[in-house]
Amino acid sequence: MFVQSAKFASIMKIKDIKYPDYPFTRMVKVKVKDSSKGRFQFDDSYPYLDDSFSYKFNRALNAFVLRWLDNIYHRVCLGLRIEGREILKKYKKELAGGGVSVCNHVFREDLVMVCRALGKYRKMHVPIYAKHLNNSRLYYWMLRYMGGIPIGETMSGMKAFNTALDTYHSRGEWIHVFPEEVRWDFYPYIRPFRKGPFTMAYKYNCPLVPLVITFRKRTGIFRLTGPKDMPLFTIKILEPVFPDRTKTRESEVNRMLETAHQRMVEGAGIKNNPWPANPCELDA
Repeated sequence: MFVQSAKFASIMKIKDIKYPDYPFTRMVKVKVKDSSKGRFQFDDSYPYLDDSFSYKFNRALNAFVLRWLDNIYHRVCLGLRIEGREILKKYKKELAGGGVSVCNHVFREDLVMVCRALGKYRKMHVPIYAKHLNNSRLYYWMLRYMGGIPIGETMSGMKAFNTALDTYHSRGEWIHVFPEEVRWDFYPYIRPFRKGPFTMAYKYNCPLVPLVITFRKRTGIFRLTGPKDMPLFTIKILEPVFPDRTKTRESEVNRMLETAHQRMVEGAGIKNNPWPANPCELDA
């Protein structure tokens, strides 16, 4: 097994966090581990594809909160900077039919940062760990109406989940996936990627847009707007990766995974990333 040695401690000493040695270890607490005891069960009874007025209204309300109210928090307290928006203009034609985006998973509001960077608040859909939706009513509202789609926990749930993603893509909407799978707050390196989003990009024959979040030291006026050990954030949009459908799915998925991982490492300015791109290399 690949083990993260002591010399790979944080690039910046942001918070006193001990990270696991295995990159897919979950660090965020799950309150309801048995979904059958929660408010929702993630089978075909869950509204994976929802075109109701109630859903659209709540998505619009959620988008308003994120676009205007949360924006103040991001700018004033987190010092959020967005870089690379010229790339969206450069590939405007190619991205007109939607795309798949990926980003490192390093903060409770990193999905909001992705939506803000891409300008997608109501047309973004995000596969999420289903059990998080049973944590609390507020947590459910924020995740669901930000576009969260719980990964099915039964065969019927997975079928409904896949149908929903296919439908949203056919409408020209976006799908965002955190390929590192689990959230490690303030982690400065890029961990190995699961193949899911790259398989989606190949299946849909659409662009895959990598983004990367990095951290800056809290300086100047920002020392007054947040905790001293909370960094400032930068999110950077990187050059998209395009699938080649003349090649086999396996070879293209691996190529896109490796390419996106490398672009994110370089985009973050990391000289020696301790993790391989592909989890298959962890035991090599």
